[in-house]
Amino acid sequence: MLDIFNIPPQALFGQLLLGLINGAFYALLSLGLAVIFGMLNVVNMVHGALYMLGAFAAWLLLQYLGIGYWGAIVIAPILVGLVGFLIERSMLQRLVDSDHLYGLLLTFGLAWIIEGAFRHYLGGSGKPYPIPVSLTGSYDLGFMFLPVYRAWVILFSVVVCLGTWLMIEKTRLGSYLRAATENPTAVRNFGINVPLMVSLTYAFGAALAGVAGVLAAPIYQVSPSMGANLIIVVFAVVVIGGMGSIIGSILTGFALGLLEGLTKVVYPEASNMVIFVIMGLVLLVKPAGLFGKEA
Repeated sequence: MLDIFNIPPQALFGQLLLGLINGAFYALLSLGLAVIFGMLNVVNMVHGALYMLGAFAAWLLLQYLGIGYWGAIVIAPILVGLVGFLIERSMLQRLVDSDHLYGLLLTFGLAWIIEGAFRHYLGGSGKPYPIPVSLTGSYDLGFMFLPVYRAWVILFSVVVCLGTWLMIEKTRLGSYLRAATENPTAVRNFGINVPLMVSLTYAFGAALAGVAGVLAAPIYQVSPSMGANLIIVVFAVVVIGGMGSIIGSILTGFALGLLEGLTKVVYPEASNMVIFVIMGLVLLVKPAGLFGKEA
C-alpha cells in the first residue's frame, strides 16, 4: 500500500496543481452545461465542440488576422456565442415542445458534424498556440514552481464562475431567467421576449465553452478531438454536482479536478475512472446530485 506521507512534496503539489487546472476547465464547461440545462432543460451534447471552436477561433485569429491571446479571449467567446445563438434559433427552438431526447440527439449529431468538418479542413493533428509573453515564467513557491499562465487560468476561471453565479442568482436579469423557465407566460406578461431570452441564455452558455477553449489553447494542443475527449468527464461532473445547479457545477468541478490529481499520485491506475466511480456512488445515495433538486 502506497504511503502518501512518503511522496515528495514536489510530486504531490505538482499533481494537485495539474488537478486544479483540470478542475478549472471542468468547472467552466460544466457551468455552461448547467446554465443551458437549468434554464432551457436541454442536454447540450454539442458543448464539447463549442469548447473546441473557442480554441480554434483563437488559433485562426492569430494565424490569419494576427490577433493575439488578449484579443482572442474577448473575440472568440463572442463568436462561439453567436454560433450557439444560431443553433438555438434555427434548430433547438423547433424542438421546444418535443421530447428532450430529440434535443440530445440533435446536439450529439451537431457535435460530430462540427468536429468532422474541422478534421477535414484543418487536419486531425494538434496545433500549438503560444502563451502570451506577459504570462510566461513561473513563481517560486519554495516547494515548487507555479507557472504564471497556469495561475492565470485558475484565477480567471474562478472569477468567471463566481461572476456567472452572482449574475444568475443575485441580479434582476437572473431572476427573469429563472422565472422564464418556470412560468414563461407570466414573464411574457411583463413584456419580456422569452424566446429571445432563451436564445441569449444558450448563447451565453456557449460563450462560456468558448472562454474555456481559449484558456486551454496554450496548455493543450488545439485539435478537433479536444472537446470529445473532455465532454464525457464534464457531463459526469454536472451529474455529480446536480443537473442545472450553478454552484454545484463550480464546486464539484474544482473539487473533482483536485481529487483526480491526488489520485494520480496515490493510485495512478485509478485516475481515469475515479470521477465515474464517484458519480456512481453519488447517484446511488442522491440521484439528483449533490446540489440538485429532487424532481
